[in-house]
Amino acid sequence: MTDPLLPPMADYRATHEAFRWRVPETFNFGADVVDHYAAHGDGWALVWADAEGREERYRYSDVSLQTNRFASMLAKLGVGKGDRVIVMTPRIPHWQIATVGCLKLGAVPIPCIEMLTAGDLDYRIRHSGAKAAFTLARNAEKFAGLHDVLPVRVAVGAAEGWGDYDALMAEADEGFAPVAVGAEDPAILYYTSGSTGHPKGVTHAARALHAWRVSAAYWLDLSADDTIWCTADIGWSKAGTSILFGPWSRGACAFFYDGPFEPRERLRLLAKYGVTVYCAAGTELYRVVDEDASSFDLSKLRRTVSAGESVNPVISARWREVMGMPVSEAYGQTETLMTVLNYPVMPVKPGSMGLPSPGTVADVLDADGRRLPVGEEGNLAILTPNPQIMLGYKDDPARTAESFIDGPDGRWFLTGDLARKDEEGYLFYTGRSDDVINSSGYRIGPLEVENALLEHESVLECAAVASPDTERGQIVKAFIVLREGATGSPDLITELQDHAKRVTAPYKYPRAIAFVATLPKTATGKIRRRALRDMEYANPPR
Repeated sequence: MTDPLLPPMADYRATHEAFRWRVPETFNFGADVVDHYAAHGDGWALVWADAEGREERYRYSDVSLQTNRFASMLAKLGVGKGDRVIVMTPRIPHWQIATVGCLKLGAVPIPCIEMLTAGDLDYRIRHSGAKAAFTLARNAEKFAGLHDVLPVRVAVGAAEGWGDYDALMAEADEGFAPVAVGAEDPAILYYTSGSTGHPKGVTHAARALHAWRVSAAYWLDLSADDTIWCTADIGWSKAGTSILFGPWSRGACAFFYDGPFEPRERLRLLAKYGVTVYCAAGTELYRVVDEDASSFDLSKLRRTVSAGESVNPVISARWREVMGMPVSEAYGQTETLMTVLNYPVMPVKPGSMGLPSPGTVADVLDADGRRLPVGEEGNLAILTPNPQIMLGYKDDPARTAESFIDGPDGRWFLTGDLARKDEEGYLFYTGRSDDVINSSGYRIGPLEVENALLEHESVLECAAVASPDTERGQIVKAFIVLREGATGSPDLITELQDHAKRVTAPYKYPRAIAFVATLPKTATGKIRRRALRDMEYANPPR
């Protein structure tokens, strides 16, 4: 089934120049996408499997009925349009059901990964003003101190003080009528790490959920005949665009796997489920391509894509050699999602993020908002208006305003990343303009790591920076000044790493620690993280 809003791309330049956004005045993803495909074709929407060999399959009609029930359940519990809902599950179909169910109600889901600690959740719930939470019973204790501010709580399994999901769903109404949601109404809220303070709450409007079909069509290259496997964690916006909103906007089937990362098992599953489009971080591709792919029938796999971190050219070359296809990278961020893409109709340039997506004007600017010449490094920015751009950072108008700059061509959104372009307009990522660490596609704010380490009795001062890593792209490295009486040792390193894993989400812990006598500082006493990072990059891994 073709999308009349998205013409086929035979020639990038022609499609890009002719493309015009046609965002409807109202858009409810549950009704306008899921229910639409349930009534027109009713193909497979989701195939789920786990490490124990269990499997479930859902057609669009199955998802339509289950999401109606979920929306009805929340409505009966007092949740309504605009209310924020924490959704924290592992990779199980409940995640899609809950997220789309919230959207049908006009509620705003907040996807969260299970690795979040009680402290992480406390901040997100109080900052967002969340009214409800949906999770598994095993996570209920993380919410123990939040019952006074979180009136609606639903869990899969038995948990004291929580509604039972199965019982409540059995009483819910399959005929729930989806709520009208305006294009500018808040639709989803993601939390993403910044270089300072707590994670930022990025609010997207319904128009963004509609617009994310563009990258699904032109980068993922999906149709109703495809099965896509995106292995991103479901708390990240990348999962939204490549596991849920993108694939289902195209009527495609998403394969969803709940199990540990094992490179050979990845190949087996790609073959068993006839995956046609594989989306994974460069770190994962690095491990998978070292396995014996010839042992598996991967004849249906026709496209491999990656985002979240730059793919090492060596990995790209090896993947093309073994798999017979390039790794087509793309660039996006939580505030905009995918805006620079590599296309099937264009050659892939190793190391390039690609070319701006249809409907998006992206360029490299100087500090005054002027476009820079070919080859010069500057701020990567997106010209507004653009429906993919966030409504703003929740309750932070100042930070939102700082993300825009006026130039001769209009108002631009600053991505916070640095880039350069070549003669053909291809864009190349050259680094962050702040201190955020990108490790295996996970964005990690240095202050979150530092705050965790400073809670340890042995730490006087610390700084967390990105350190280059062959496998992960970057890792977190902490430079620590110890308190008097403490002695640096391998045992203390392990103790500090374990401490960080307990205090904040485990993926943020420093994989490398160096004990130092002092930290470089500015004249006003601020730690110069950039100096430490530059020192790390002056001696990259070999």
